[in-house]
Amino acid sequence: MSFEDVLPYLLVVAKCVFAVAFVMNIVPLLIWGERKGAAYIQDRPGPNRADIMGIRAGGLVHTLNDVVKLVMKEDIIPQHVERFYWALAPVIAMSVALVTFIVVPFGDYITIPVGGVLEQVPLKVSDIDGGLLFVLAMTSLGVYGIMLAGWASNNKFSLLGGLRASAQMVSYELAMGLSAVVIFLGAGSLSLSVIAEQQSGAIWNWNVFSLPGAIAFVLFWIAAFAETNRTPFDLPEGEAELVGGYHTEYSSLRFALFFMAEYANMIVASAVTATLFFGGYNVPFLDGATIRAHSDILVAALGFGAVPALLSFAVVAFKRRNRPFYRAIAADDIRHREPKFWVATWGGLAVAHAGIGVLGLTGIIGASSFGPDVVAFVLQLTALALKVLLGCWIMIWVRWTVPRFRYDQLMNLGWRVMLPLALVNVFFAALWIIVKESLFA
Repeated sequence: MSFEDVLPYLLVVAKCVFAVAFVMNIVPLLIWGERKGAAYIQDRPGPNRADIMGIRAGGLVHTLNDVVKLVMKEDIIPQHVERFYWALAPVIAMSVALVTFIVVPFGDYITIPVGGVLEQVPLKVSDIDGGLLFVLAMTSLGVYGIMLAGWASNNKFSLLGGLRASAQMVSYELAMGLSAVVIFLGAGSLSLSVIAEQQSGAIWNWNVFSLPGAIAFVLFWIAAFAETNRTPFDLPEGEAELVGGYHTEYSSLRFALFFMAEYANMIVASAVTATLFFGGYNVPFLDGATIRAHSDILVAALGFGAVPALLSFAVVAFKRRNRPFYRAIAADDIRHREPKFWVATWGGLAVAHAGIGVLGLTGIIGASSFGPDVVAFVLQLTALALKVLLGCWIMIWVRWTVPRFRYDQLMNLGWRVMLPLALVNVFFAALWIIVKESLFA
């Protein structure tokens, strides 16, 4: 068996590993962003003291401390719980969050040789036609982890949290599903790849820039907040009245799974929203064919273009030496290394990007077999990641800005406002499509 015969199978494994790594590598960044974002909104510095060899990394080291703490903590199993379902609940919560991402495309395709013939392999784990239905199905299954945690804990606070979560998720899934129907009507397909492809090119091709799409986006995004149990929809936890809600009886890594599942759901919800409404992996005004045709020029422009920004970061890091914090600590304190470390890091990245720019000028990338595909993949993945991070930041921003709803307000919003509006928007979208097709036929 030749390498070309094995390559398709290796590619499937690589895509699976990449999908999990994409989500799990953003989770620690979001935890840091949550803590620092809350601190800036509340006018305080936030975590900034823990360090490794004097490097504090703006508080990122605290996230590593959290991991070590949760791993080292005792895993307490209360005697009154239903052990099997109690242990299964956090696994379901985390698994559903990760599985949902498998239908989200993170690029258009790469070309590989199979049996002497070049084939275009789509850049997503599972290329199923009903990807949009799969997302809605997995979103529905997510409630089981929270329900089982609430019921199996044999705790009244946990049970109430589980009941709240099930009612909340079922209520907002209806508005979310109807909002997705608007996109399905416009695209004529349930495949997320097709939906993303139709939004390539100019930025006004994005679904959010049509009137039905804009309404659907607002409804879908609000429902995503409710599905991820984020403030102002975090009633299932409700610390003030339910202690900790459905995860009151959990500790150590079991609690960490619920904790990470919330952030993983934020990432997946932002990725699905970006794919449905904001072009997904598409770079504005640069479709895949354009990127591949001008890969050398793009690499040179982006490589040299990043150098001034990276050098400015190095200058800012150099000036940090004069901040009051570094003046207050002892001259032999190991944390004086930090400005030097960041100057070296940003300076090294600037040199590396200059080298990438030079590589683009040589024309080697465009002349190679895989070079244009690699450039397209990197740019498209970066576009998707930036859209995901922006969506996650908005979720963090809202959490520390908007107060929690009362439960009656939450139910009224879901059933009396969003559901009728989403239903009307479906008919409006269908009428919009009929009128547009008749005018441009």
